[in-house]
Amino acid sequence: MLFDYISLAGGLVVLIIAGDVLVRGSVGIAQRLGIPNLVIGLTIVAFGASAPELVISLKAALEGAGGIAIGNVVGSNIANVLLVLGLPAMIAATPCGESGATRNAVFMVGVTLLFIALCFFTPIGLFAGFILLVLLGAFLAVSAMAARKHRKEQKAIAAGAAVATAELEVDDALDDVEDVPDSVWIALVYILLGLIGLPLGAHFTISGATSIATAWGVSEAVIGLTVIALGTSLPELATTVMAAVRQHGAVAIGNVIGSNIFNLLAIIGITAVVVPIDVPQEVLKLDIWVMLACALLLTLLAGCRICLGKISGLVMTSAYCLYIATVYMLGHVA
Repeated sequence: MLFDYISLAGGLVVLIIAGDVLVRGSVGIAQRLGIPNLVIGLTIVAFGASAPELVISLKAALEGAGGIAIGNVVGSNIANVLLVLGLPAMIAATPCGESGATRNAVFMVGVTLLFIALCFFTPIGLFAGFILLVLLGAFLAVSAMAARKHRKEQKAIAAGAAVATAELEVDDALDDVEDVPDSVWIALVYILLGLIGLPLGAHFTISGATSIATAWGVSEAVIGLTVIALGTSLPELATTVMAAVRQHGAVAIGNVIGSNIFNLLAIIGITAVVVPIDVPQEVLKLDIWVMLACALLLTLLAGCRICLGKISGLVMTSAYCLYIATVYMLGHVA
């Protein structure tokens, strides 16, 4: 049993490190090739940050553990809202009025509703995955056009005296990617290590998680919704906490919205195209509705430009703890 815990914890650590190394190497190559920061931020960094969730869900689905695949995504989206936004708000005020956040939040709610509908037609297969990937492409295209338009408007207003806000936002995102290698060969080594580490970490994580689920008497979905989802959300949590400490919390809500959209469209989409995903019935009873409630809460925060403070952060973090406790209680009852 001890080995299973070590396997789960070690696998998550390897996943996080491998994902980070892959992003650094990919950004290094992209910058050497002269790819604009905007494109890097919208594609490489976004996909790289979701790499642990993608590999976990894909490998779990291939091994017939649909509960882990679905639970990982649903649980991560819940953790992103309640914990990744709530915990940093207890450290420093977190404004939710980022430009474009409301538009993207409404899109996120629409994607969440589509995903919920697909869950009731389990398994989520090739056609559904294709639809999700088409929406992902449309989202990236619209985001790129909106960023370019905003940059041109800012340049016109500043008469060339200031760099566009949209470009600065992407540069801020790239600033979080530390120690980007200057050498192409080192960058390639980073990419290779990341590509090796991700499936290796996924193997140990899923192996440990399934064994622990059996020993605890709960389903794979419960482990996916809690332990694995929280583990794969640690990079986002660490980034947001550091942003709050540095008084850069204004971009937190945008990062969370983007991450949640990527989880539903990219991770579920890619996984479903490769292999059908079985949706556990227990997820349909509670968890997808909690995820929808979190998406609506995020839209409210963005639309009303609410600034999260210590009390709000405490309430959201407590709500996440209550959710985790409820999942385990229902899991043991089942």
